[in-house]
This record gives sequence, structure tokens and C-alpha cells, in this order.
Amino acid sequence: MIVTLIIACEIGFWVLLAAGLALRYLARMPRTGAAVLLCEPLLEVVLLVVTAIDLRNGAEPDWKHGLAAVYIGFTATHGHYMVRWADGHAAHLLGRGPRPDKAPRYGTERTVHEWKMAARGVGAAAIAAGLLQLAVWYVGDGQQSEPLRAWQNRMGVVAVISLLIAVSYTIWPQRPKDAGTAVRAGTAAREPEVTGTAASPEETAKPEEARKGDAGAAGKAPGEGRRLPVGVRK
Repeated sequence: MIVTLIIACEIGFWVLLAAGLALRYLARMPRTGAAVLLCEPLLEVVLLVVTAIDLRNGAEPDWKHGLAAVYIGFTATHGHYMVRWADGHAAHLLGRGPRPDKAPRYGTERTVHEWKMAARGVGAAAIAAGLLQLAVWYVGDGQQSEPLRAWQNRMGVVAVISLLIAVSYTIWPQRPKDAGTAVRAGTAAREPEVTGTAASPEETAKPEEARKGDAGAAGKAPGEGRRLPVGVRK
């Protein structure tokens, strides 16, 4: 029964999401569509209540009750993120909004994104562990609550993995594969091109007109441009 209800809640999540977006953008009823989207958390409440009733009626705690707590925890932290993602893409596809920004891939922005995702993962694990602990206290029998405690241990592993992923992106941030080539190309482009020969300090110290005169004399043939004595012809 619990597994069937979990599947029904998952299907209901996507049905409510599709209905809310259709009302919001196709039927042009934004308030009604938003109200339908806000009904998403009610699915988790129903699942929580049914799980509690099942335990109260004497059902032996097993992996199904633990899975229900995990589903509620992850839906609570990731549900709004999924709704916002779907809403942005629906608005873009129907011409009601710009293209949503993609998740960053490199640099500090990617590191910040990974820490946000880690916070969602840790939050989901904490909510699930809290619900499982309530179920353990409710059952009271240490032996019967072993399946629930096993799920708590799994949630601890999920939290640690989420943090390790975020830490790895902090220590080794992602960079484009051609980043090194681009940096080297940019450095080479900024280096000035050296042509010709460098002038000597004496040449640099000459006035500009004198340098022009030397350049003009260098371009003439020997004897050309010199004034000869009177009476002497070439």
C-alpha cells in the first residue's frame, strides 16, 4: 500500500505540475495555475498521514515506511526547484518569457551552484532522518525499528556525499579545456612586435631634423648632394 501511494504521489506531482502550467500559460489563468502548483505539498502531507496511520494500525516497520520518509524529504527540498525549472521552460517555449539560464559549468559560479545543490541534498537527508526518528520513537521497539534506522544511516551517507561533491568543486573548480590555450594566445597577442634594429643612444639623442638629414644622405650615391668648387666640373 505504501509503495503504491508513493508511486501515486509521484504521478500526482507531475499531473499537478502539467495542469498548473497549462492553466497559467495556455488558459491565461495565472492565479488559478499558481493555486494548482501550490497544491503540490499536499501530496507529501497525504503520504505522511497514511504512513503514520499504517504504523498506528500495527503494521511492522520496514523499508517501505523508510522510503516514504525519504520521498517526503527530497520532495520538500527539490520540489520547488523542479517547479521553477519547469515554469521557466514552459514560459520560454510558449513565448511568454526569455530562455532560462543554464546551470553554470565553470569557475566560481559552478562552485556556488554545487553548494546550493549540496544544501538541498543535506536538507532532504535531514528531513528524512527527522521523520524516521519520529517513527522510531513512535514504534518504540528497538528491534522493529531497525529498518528505519537503516534508512537513517543511508541518509547520513547521502549528506556526506553531497558535501564531498561541493568540496571537490571548491578545491578543484571546473575550467574550460581550452582555457590554458586561450590564456597563452591572449598573452602572445599583447606582446609588441619588434621590427627593425634598435637605435643607438647617440642616434636617439640627435634632434629629429638631424636624423632626417642623415637618413636622406644615406639614400644618396657617393658624391651626390656635395657642392663642388667653382670651375671644377664632374
